[in-house]
Amino acid sequence: MESYRRNFRAFLAFFTPSFAWLGLFFFVPLGIIWLYSFGETEGLTKIRLTWTLENYKRLLEPEIISLFWRSVWLSVISTAICIVISYPIAMVIATAKAKWKPWLLLVIILPFWTNLLIRTYALLNILGTRGRLNDLLHWLWSAGDRALSMIGLGDYHLLGERFVPVKFLGEPAGVMIGLVYVYLPFAVLPIYASLERLDRSYLEASLDLGASQWRTFRQILLPLSSGGINTAMVITFIPMLGSFLIPDLLGRGQVDMIANVIERQFKSGNDWPFGSALSLFLLYITFILLALQSFHAMRQRKREEARG
Repeated sequence: MESYRRNFRAFLAFFTPSFAWLGLFFFVPLGIIWLYSFGETEGLTKIRLTWTLENYKRLLEPEIISLFWRSVWLSVISTAICIVISYPIAMVIATAKAKWKPWLLLVIILPFWTNLLIRTYALLNILGTRGRLNDLLHWLWSAGDRALSMIGLGDYHLLGERFVPVKFLGEPAGVMIGLVYVYLPFAVLPIYASLERLDRSYLEASLDLGASQWRTFRQILLPLSSGGINTAMVITFIPMLGSFLIPDLLGRGQVDMIANVIERQFKSGNDWPFGSALSLFLLYITFILLALQSFHAMRQRKREEARG
């Protein structure tokens, strides 16, 4: 690609509208939020800039720290589940015939064609105590009970004499199911991209030299696709950490994450300065994670160049 210095006017023609758009709709609102985080609320609508640090000190309160760690471990577990599920899916797509790959990728990106709110409301119908998932569990319980009766063990019951619906809504399990369901495509696509670019001769050489399939997967395939895995972890964990709608609907007010508290500060709590401090705290964590991921990718690139 030609350097921008060789045709600086053309570069400005393309760069200026983009920079103006980002400045007007991203940097300016972000700057306002940053100023609000050093202010105090006066009355219902007025915010006075006092350059106080009290809003940031409140981040160290036990309730906020507990809420933050809950958000982190929910996001970490959901991200791990996404990686475990998405890796074999990405491998199947990468190794499929050329005519099937577009259709398999279409299945992965198909949920993006439906609004997130509609998909989350669909989960309410699935995960409710009278939802489809509990209907399936009830059917399995009944089938198991009938099987025990057929072999003469009718006095034994799998889950007691009466099926008790499993509670998903208002529980961490329900929130994690929603997070995995929504953000799974974000994990599949980067892993698929790394596996698609993979030189399969390394795998063939490993198998020809006597390595088992498990050892080839663990020592050859995983390291070569680590770039896609790291990218998948970052682009799933970050939006999960700031997720609002999923814990709000599936958590039923019992499993709040940090974004739910931020929303309440700007609405019912009417504490915009503290909400701004919470928002910026989440933004700082995002920048740190992105910086660590970039640093890791840079080190990995240097190692590959040194080997080459």
